[in-house]
Amino acid sequence: MTDTYIALDLETTGLSPENDRILEIGALRIESGEVTDTYETFIDCGISIPQVITQLTGITEEMVKGSPCTEKAVRGFLDFAQEMAADDKAGTEEELSFEGSVLLGHNLPFDYSFMKNTLARMGLPYERKGLDTLKMARVCLPQLEKKSLDRVAAYFGIPQEQHHRALDDALTAARIFERLKEEFGDRHPELFVPEPMNCRVRRASPITNSQKVYLRDLIKCHRIESNVKIETLTKSEASRMIDSIISQYGKLKR
Repeated sequence: MTDTYIALDLETTGLSPENDRILEIGALRIESGEVTDTYETFIDCGISIPQVITQLTGITEEMVKGSPCTEKAVRGFLDFAQEMAADDKAGTEEELSFEGSVLLGHNLPFDYSFMKNTLARMGLPYERKGLDTLKMARVCLPQLEKKSLDRVAAYFGIPQEQHHRALDDALTAARIFERLKEEFGDRHPELFVPEPMNCRVRRASPITNSQKVYLRDLIKCHRIESNVKIETLTKSEASRMIDSIISQYGKLKR
């Protein structure tokens, strides 16, 4: 069993790690059950926040405006987790190997997939071992009809001040882990051993110069109001956006 880990939670613009983006990172370094450091930041990810996400998390466009871009925020997290220096390391395979910090979260594969896809778009590999409290709860608490973070927290009497905000949810997951380990560690020791996180990522190609020009011309020609940061799009995302604008407004008039 591990006593030192990084509790991680992300808020995102949607459920697809390939098409959606990270809005907020919340992380805590836990050593022997105690919080020794925290990392929290909004991310100005360059795409609009869906209304359903604002309703769920309370995160608005105004709240993220002026926040770090995705690359800066994610490198800040890596630096916090002591996995690489934010400014002066290249991020080689060796630096980002399984020797890095153990991650912990509730439904950790979801957050890990977003982090790994984000790093892939930055040209960096990311392989980690992790501990998933949702997986633990499914084995240890079969009497609970639902094993969501808030339901498991309520079962253990763990207070939540800001559910669906990254830092609070990361802290809740850490507290759940400590309670589960205390009560079920002897009966199910295998559940509390970090395992490699398996997540395949398709390397995304960046938006081309011709796409940038055409997309900007489309937006200007049709007088479309958009908060999208075009330079942050992938090639496939740019193609979908171009097709969507053309289907709604028509092609450019030359």
